[in-house]
Amino acid sequence: MNISVASGKGGTGKTLVATSLALSILNKHRPVQLLDCDVEEPNVHLFIEQEPVSKHNVSLPIPKIDYDKCRYCGRCAEVCRFNAIALLKNTLVIFPDVCHSCSACWHLCPTGALVPAPREVGTVHVSQSGDLKLVTGRLNLGVHASPPVIKAVRNTAEKGVVTVIDGPPGSSCPVMAAVEGTDYCILVTEPTPFGLNDLSLAVDMLEVLKVPCGVIINRDVPGNDLIDHYCQEKGLNILMRIPLHTEIARAYARGIPLVKSNPVWAEKFIGLYQQVAREVSG
Repeated sequence: MNISVASGKGGTGKTLVATSLALSILNKHRPVQLLDCDVEEPNVHLFIEQEPVSKHNVSLPIPKIDYDKCRYCGRCAEVCRFNAIALLKNTLVIFPDVCHSCSACWHLCPTGALVPAPREVGTVHVSQSGDLKLVTGRLNLGVHASPPVIKAVRNTAEKGVVTVIDGPPGSSCPVMAAVEGTDYCILVTEPTPFGLNDLSLAVDMLEVLKVPCGVIINRDVPGNDLIDHYCQEKGLNILMRIPLHTEIARAYARGIPLVKSNPVWAEKFIGLYQQVAREVSG
């Protein structure tokens, strides 16, 4: 089963939930894969002791110019939807940071003057902690295209092993790359107007992707039913409430997962996993 953990905004507690869920499953003597797909700012490794296993680069093709063949006709600049190519008199300029690797330019160049060349955009790190496999994606500085790195992280997942995906925040393309095709998505939110607004965007995204979801309210405060009303209207299950508590924040700041700072939460997260499994199985 593949479970993704997402949120409409950053800082709601995705990693808190993802690490605690994975460790709780591991404590029940079940192998688990934990994929850190928040490739712009991965931090799962700060909470999991592990031994490095492997590392590989992720590359995307970008156009390379063969000036002996180029007639400076400007066809490549015309077909580039992202303005990654500019024709300046008898000079062709390529902007790698803007290129989306769509391949239109080298396919439509009438003289074959453009050919694809690899550009490194990130890395994938695999490590092991007993029966827990941790895969971390890292986007290179200055690179905007995170979905290819996210997909490379997901491609390392082994079939037949429970997989927990810590996705990036938001509801745009990187999040879609992380959650699409998963069996269930846990949305972590907080009981604030901003939290509600971004939660609703994430729910809309998951409806388009046809991924079932439930909600965890982090930093929950008694008497604040802002998220409750929304979930009731949308027919969403509130899977768990994590209270606003100083000790939880202090442990997290020291890199201690919730289930290790307070073992009571281990059983709660196993209950969460069992509830998700029941919903997935129908």
